[in-house]
Amino acid sequence: MQEKEKEKQLGITVKKDGDFSEWYNQVVLRAELADYAPVRGFMVVRPTAYAIWEKIQSYFNSVIARHGVRNAYFPLLIPKSFFEKEAEHAAGFEPELAWIESRGEDAEERVAIRPTSETIMYDSYAKWIRSWRDLPFRINQWCNVLRWEVKQCKLFLRTREFLWQEGHCVYATEKECEKEALLFLEEYKKLCETLIAIPVIAGEKTESERFAGAKRSFTIEALMPDGRALQMGTSHNLGQGFAKVFGIGFLDESGKSAVPWQNSWGFSTRLIGAIVMVHGDDKGLVMPPAVATHKAVVVPIIFDKTKEKVLKKAKEIAKSLEKFGVILDDRDSYSAGWKFNEWELKGMPLRVEVGPKDIEKSQAVVVRRDNGKKEIVKEKELPKKIESMLEEMQREMFGKAKKFLESNTVEANTWGEFTKALEAKKMVLANFCNNPACEKGIKEETTATSRCVPFGQKKSMGKCVRCGKETETKVLFAKGY
Repeated sequence: MQEKEKEKQLGITVKKDGDFSEWYNQVVLRAELADYAPVRGFMVVRPTAYAIWEKIQSYFNSVIARHGVRNAYFPLLIPKSFFEKEAEHAAGFEPELAWIESRGEDAEERVAIRPTSETIMYDSYAKWIRSWRDLPFRINQWCNVLRWEVKQCKLFLRTREFLWQEGHCVYATEKECEKEALLFLEEYKKLCETLIAIPVIAGEKTESERFAGAKRSFTIEALMPDGRALQMGTSHNLGQGFAKVFGIGFLDESGKSAVPWQNSWGFSTRLIGAIVMVHGDDKGLVMPPAVATHKAVVVPIIFDKTKEKVLKKAKEIAKSLEKFGVILDDRDSYSAGWKFNEWELKGMPLRVEVGPKDIEKSQAVVVRRDNGKKEIVKEKELPKKIESMLEEMQREMFGKAKKFLESNTVEANTWGEFTKALEAKKMVLANFCNNPACEKGIKEETTATSRCVPFGQKKSMGKCVRCGKETETKVLFAKGY
């Protein structure tokens, strides 16, 4: 009776295709990814989710190192005067700033907790960069940022404080600057598609959605099962504006003073939220194998008469699968069925079942988390088979997500088609005039926003889906997080 009550509490009580928001909250909380903090708008990142973040960090650190990027760390607090130097940037972040009040005798200039680090980093860049020989200058930092505008906390997706990385690079020419802004965006795309098995659409942000202070902004967008788009990463050509106001300059090869070009790029822990939404099911989390620290769990099927024999074999099998970060669940206070439910809730990619009958036949039963498919595998073949099953699972999870994205991204030629598609929870590609006023009207009438102007589209004349003005640009729209 006690176990049944625990099992009831363990499970997800709503369907994914029912109350999606409640389903998401339950999965995040019950799979022990995060919890709400005592202060409204903040979250606690639990070890399981932090391990995912560390996997992402490890993957991306190796990527940026290949491109000559070095990690550093800059202060949490930013002087007020730094924000005032770049008016457009300051205006973009002003509503989100959390100010620190100091009333002591040694109180200095008013400071805010960083919402992003352009200003504090570029003050140092002005001291460090002197010559064309110092360029390109590439720095990344992993840190937390604070944006106070959030009123309702949505774990991983919208919280006042979150973890992220932010790369900030300086170049002698705009050509090199923009080339690498696009390069890092492409690396983000690869990360999403190869590590967390989520397909994305890459493109340029419209003028209205451009990062405050940037000349051009680029993004990768994913579609969630509830029809909302999620921005998975951005990169920006910041132009020369920040360099001018922060006094970043260099002597070029001819000895003349010059102003450099800058870009920035970042992604955050909202990637973890995307994993939950895209891959999760009615049983809970489904972890893409590539990002899972523990890729398999061994569960012994225990009966009193064969307990010692089964536990011994389970330990041997777990030992042979060490390279997969395997967990041996030999807890004797829970039934095998309860353990199955728990590991399914937590998204364990593979489950290896070992019982007395399996020992007799020198085999084990391996179960995939994503589709529940069971395979009987000879014990000596387990390491090789598990490796191939993990690869197949990763590939098929991405394929399933890609099929969903493609089948739920549609084109609209009229306002009626546009609104109907949004109501059907689709991402919509439509001709658009790129007028900020027109874009504002679309947002007010539908709550949808422009996500990007997708790369690689063929130019073809058409009428703006809202105002009817002739245009050759198609823009992707969706309701967003």
